[in-house]
Amino acid sequence: MATARPASQTVDAYIARCAPAVRARMQRIRRIIRRAAPDAEEKISYQIPTFTLNGALLHFAAFTNHIGLYPPVKGDKRLEKAVARYAGPKGNLRFPLDEPMPYELIERIAELRVKQNRARASAKAATRPRRP
Repeated sequence: MATARPASQTVDAYIARCAPAVRARMQRIRRIIRRAAPDAEEKISYQIPTFTLNGALLHFAAFTNHIGLYPPVKGDKRLEKAVARYAGPKGNLRFPLDEPMPYELIERIAELRVKQNRARASAKAATRPRRP
């Protein structure tokens, strides 16, 4: 009977458990998201690295054959078309480890998600009733 590895408690710990070649990619993805969202909070959610900024911003995870990026890209038709080849069955992205990592695409995704989350937070704040 196989025993499950305990879940990582921090993003650093999660990335440290990756194979060296994957670790470098995960660190670079982390830096890209951090640059796009310097005010975002970093944590483990759903047992994977997660950035939050006015709600969930991006999740990313290492798998045997790919790195996953969540949630699916929506709201930018050009970007949706650019990521279509990486979309899994539910629209979440799968970047194969045996191919060059599309870091520029990941940067565009992160920038879009920041813009969407900030717009959603602003709209929500505008509809909130003011306290007397």
